[in-house]
Amino acid sequence: MQDTTITIEVAYGTPQKQALLEFEVAQGVTVEQAILSSGILSQFPEIKLSTSKVGIWNRTCKTSDVPKDGDRIEIYRPLIADPKEVRRRRAEKAKEEGRANKVTGGRA
Repeated sequence: MQDTTITIEVAYGTPQKQALLEFEVAQGVTVEQAILSSGILSQFPEIKLSTSKVGIWNRTCKTSDVPKDGDRIEIYRPLIADPKEVRRRRAEKAKEEGRANKVTGGRA
């Protein structure tokens, strides 16, 4: 007879507090159902499952995906700053300060 439950983890963290919950769920539940049944939303009320990105083992996935036994579901926080924009500003500042070539952007 096959086992009808699987063991998974749900992870979420802020700079102040982190949670990694391990528990059993019925085989075939979706990522969303697993997150809801974990109880993590009561610990972190700021999580908006409708807009938060989620993933399994550092790979983004849909909330409708089905996790396998031993998977870790991660809930991601939104980025504070766009990495491309930050790099562009840093490059502009280097050009203005003379640390970078104004034409090529390379070293002066």
